[in-house]
Amino acid sequence: MLAVVAAIIFGLGFLLDLVGARIPGGFTGMTFVLLGLCLLALHQAGVGKASIRSGYSNWRGRARR
Repeated sequence: MLAVVAAIIFGLGFLLDLVGARIPGGFTGMTFVLLGLCLLALHQAGVGKASIRSGYSNWRGRARR
């Protein structure tokens, strides 16, 4: 889920950089790029994922039926 949000943030940053626009408060395209990188790092660290145990028990439950 965080990877999808990061992709959206990267897209917004890319569009802002292409247009050369600045959002009031100092937000630029680079700000969105850094936020996207932070979200990707959290995704790689395993934040926001389902646990392995719950996924494994669901798989075993389906196999028995």
